[in-house]
Amino acid sequence: MRNKNIQQLHGRPLLDYAIECARQCPEIGHIVVSTDSDEIAAVAEESGLNVPFRRPPEFASDTAAKIDSIRHATEYVELHEGFRPDIVVDLDVGVPLRTPEDVSGCIEVMTRRPHLDAAVTVYESERSPYFNMVEFDDERVRLVKQPEVGLVRRQDAPPVFSVSPAIFAYRRSSLSWITHLYEGAWGASVVPRERAIDIDSELDFRFVEFLMAKQESAASP
Repeated sequence: MRNKNIQQLHGRPLLDYAIECARQCPEIGHIVVSTDSDEIAAVAEESGLNVPFRRPPEFASDTAAKIDSIRHATEYVELHEGFRPDIVVDLDVGVPLRTPEDVSGCIEVMTRRPHLDAAVTVYESERSPYFNMVEFDDERVRLVKQPEVGLVRRQDAPPVFSVSPAIFAYRRSSLSWITHLYEGAWGASVVPRERAIDIDSELDFRFVEFLMAKQESAASP
């Protein structure tokens, strides 16, 4: 979706929801928006944030790894603003229904398990690689993951989870050497499916708008 991060969602730019969530999370002590877009920076500044830099071109291309832009933003605030975090949290703009409690939960996974390098949000998957996910092997299909015993019901398959980009949390010491997602020791925080929706298409956008309108209606007296 073109300019997804600043499209109006239920009356506000999509980016606003990530900023508001970060502000309401008590564990977050500093917020930074990393972007190479003046338009996105302007929206962030309208919400009261200072956007002191633009993401360098080498971290802003379609082939650039997101972890590099996270590391760059972290090093910038450490060098220029004197803020040195123990845990660096990435809130993907495309997941506006995530809550501050979800962020706190992901951070708690890291604080309770000091051996972890990072943690991510997950939700119970609608599909199982043990039961109803297949891949092609020449002209035939086979299960993505073979169970140890034959399964006749999906309920008998081992529980599996899908990743939501709602929250990624990195230990600062590990961020120095992690070069791609899931390198090192990772943990996970389980969130409800409806709060894990990642807007990746116009259909996702409209579905989230519908859910927001429904929540607003339910909250009205």
